[in-house]
Amino acid sequence: MKTYDALYIFVGIAKDDVLDANLEKALAEVTRLGGNVVAKETLGRRPFARPMKKRENGVYVKVRFELDPLKVDELVNRYHLVEEVFRVQILAVDARREAKIASERQARAERIAKKEAAQAAALAAKTETVEA
Repeated sequence: MKTYDALYIFVGIAKDDVLDANLEKALAEVTRLGGNVVAKETLGRRPFARPMKKRENGVYVKVRFELDPLKVDELVNRYHLVEEVFRVQILAVDARREAKIASERQARAERIAKKEAAQAAALAAKTETVEA
């Protein structure tokens, strides 16, 4: 099993319940092929850079799932048959890159916390001198 990120575009959806039903139908294809969905995030309605098939905008959904690498082509072919999915892009997740990004986020959070602590200490010292 390998981890993948997929970006789905759904068009012609006016309500959230219709989006949820279409998303579940699309994700059922992943589970049908023996994969499992790890996370999903709705990015919202966004306009296209240029009209595609006479459509101006779509609802974007980002999904992370695990699937056997040999079945990815079959999954993409199945999405060509599912009318609800306007476009889909599937990318393999690089574990080393993900680990590096996570460590950079942690280091940044530590730097911010250290900076905020220094600012709080400076403010406390300043208020002590004003009171004295």
